[in-house]
Amino acid sequence: MPARLPSWAWVTGLTVGAIAAVTVLGVQADRGSHPTATSAKPSSTASAQPTPTPSAPTKVPDGSGTGRRVVYSLGEKRVWLVDASEATRRTFTVWPGSVSPDPGSYTVSSRNAATTGSDGVQIEHIMYFAAKDGVSVAFSNAVDGASPPPAASGTKTGGVRMRKADGTALWAFGTVGTTVTVVR
Repeated sequence: MPARLPSWAWVTGLTVGAIAAVTVLGVQADRGSHPTATSAKPSSTASAQPTPTPSAPTKVPDGSGTGRRVVYSLGEKRVWLVDASEATRRTFTVWPGSVSPDPGSYTVSSRNAATTGSDGVQIEHIMYFAAKDGVSVAFSNAVDGASPPPAASGTKTGGVRMRKADGTALWAFGTVGTTVTVVR
């Protein structure tokens, strides 16, 4: 008849086995692919307009100034957060409103933590930097992460919307007085 093991031996054996399994899974996870971007939470308005497609980081546009700044490209529908050493800290695509600022240099004039956008959507991280045709132009993101619906014909909107994570990063980067360079 085989000898019976004490209960502590069973517990020790199970613990060692569990640690080994977790270690193997950790090594496998470390060798696997790592996501580099997150997608916004779907909503009823998310399908109303195509989602900006993340792409490989692009070079900061020539002629966008120097020093610490936010660069907004109208043509690429993209924003760069550039630090004082000229390094790009983050770049991301945006959904512009129907009113765009003229190319040039602006500064963040005011910030608002949260409000309701002109489209009725709850928005946060609002950073005003320009005005055109009586419309304030500001960066913001929808609280629910949704993209804005297409503007109704003739509606003037100056919101430059982005994904929630990008809005949080821009809010941390762009204080009042931060330079915003708008390029074509």
